[in-house]
Amino acid sequence: MAVTESVISLSDFKSEASQWLKQLQEDRQAVILTQNGRGAAVVQSYESYQRQQQSLLMMKLVAQGEADVRTGRTQPQDEVFAELRARLDARHG
Repeated sequence: MAVTESVISLSDFKSEASQWLKQLQEDRQAVILTQNGRGAAVVQSYESYQRQQQSLLMMKLVAQGEADVRTGRTQPQDEVFAELRARLDARHG
């Protein structure tokens, strides 16, 4: 997936902020803001930010699962379900 980002100066962003915010929501691409010719910040839509955070969380969970497998912290599926059934029965029984 190719990601293309716009690079603009902070002063240009401020002078046309409402237009840039509209574009962020439509394009779902980040905008890199520069100050004195150097990267200063990244602006993105709220929806794009939420998707990014969800993706990062999923990657962390996958990495944790892989670490659990490497260290032997696993349990057979039938044991897990048996424990869950026992807990549910204890609550409702």
